[in-house]
Amino acid sequence: MSGPPNIRRPATLASLAAELGVSRTTVSNAYNRPDQLSAPLRARVLEAARRLGYPGPDPVARSLRTRRAGAVGLLLTEALSYAFRDPVATGFLEGLALACERAGQGLLLVPVSPEHEDVAAVHQAGVDGFVVYSVREDDPHFLAVLARPVPTVVCDQPIGVEGVDRVGVDDRGAMLGLARHLTGLGHRRIGVLCMRLGANRHDGPADEARQAGVTYPVQRDRLAGLRDGLAEVGVSWSEIPVYERFEHTVAAGEAAAAELLTAHPEITAVVCTSDILALGALRHAIQRGLAVPGDLTITGFDGVPEAERAGLTTVRQPVREKGQVAGELLLERGDRNRPRQVTLPTELVIGSTSRSPRAVPRFFSGW
Repeated sequence: MSGPPNIRRPATLASLAAELGVSRTTVSNAYNRPDQLSAPLRARVLEAARRLGYPGPDPVARSLRTRRAGAVGLLLTEALSYAFRDPVATGFLEGLALACERAGQGLLLVPVSPEHEDVAAVHQAGVDGFVVYSVREDDPHFLAVLARPVPTVVCDQPIGVEGVDRVGVDDRGAMLGLARHLTGLGHRRIGVLCMRLGANRHDGPADEARQAGVTYPVQRDRLAGLRDGLAEVGVSWSEIPVYERFEHTVAAGEAAAAELLTAHPEITAVVCTSDILALGALRHAIQRGLAVPGDLTITGFDGVPEAERAGLTTVRQPVREKGQVAGELLLERGDRNRPRQVTLPTELVIGSTSRSPRAVPRFFSGW
């Protein structure tokens, strides 16, 4: 009976150094500090490593020794697919990745469900700092991030967290500008489609009590900006129907628009707190037989490419720049102790989906 075959042990840093007749430091420098070696010597070390099967320094051991992970953590309180499906999240992620790339850092996505409170993923993330992407004020995962002794940057929300850098836009002021555009056209009968307002799943009308308990500051500010603009022309916010959707998808916007227009066929404009919801509203209006903007004005917020192609009237915000600035705030922090608050500009884009309301509105039934 033959014995077990000889299994070649992988080379180690020590065995590779002995093979080459150089110090362990020289081998280590070939990987970690190549500027310390001449090009021919480094090439000889790497060639020998390839030939002997040396995989390079253990990254786990290196991070334990240096106490540096070499990566930025992105806290995303959504399913992982959201980062690659939602155009605003995708643009933000592109900007953040660019900042990490320029700094020679990795990027670790830490997606967690907004409906679960397990914070283990945050505790276990091997990162040197966190960028927190648009979470509610009382999110347990965000509180877990703050408990870790690493620098943190917030994008959009929460707002005003002590000792934490933030990058965002003036959502209230931007929506006020959009409201003035609509009231200037003559709209007074307005309905609203908004993104989720709180932790619990809610799809349908958001009454005053629901709005009073908003834990997402961005949605709170966008609704407040619209309220401010309507108040300028004497329209009471209590007269404005607000319909909420937990999921941020075109289908969710389509369903919300159907519910809103069925309950309130008299409205002449649908204001959406995101382009994604607005694109869904636009799809439903067409299916309903309403001409946009002849019968119904529809507006969004974000300025995503799909909205531009659809000619949507919206507020454009620099989502890619948001990500890049967030990364730079984290990676170029240095010894700075005081937090920075960066507010980026927005632009009101007047597209083909807004115009003055009809003198005699068209009413549709049967939905």
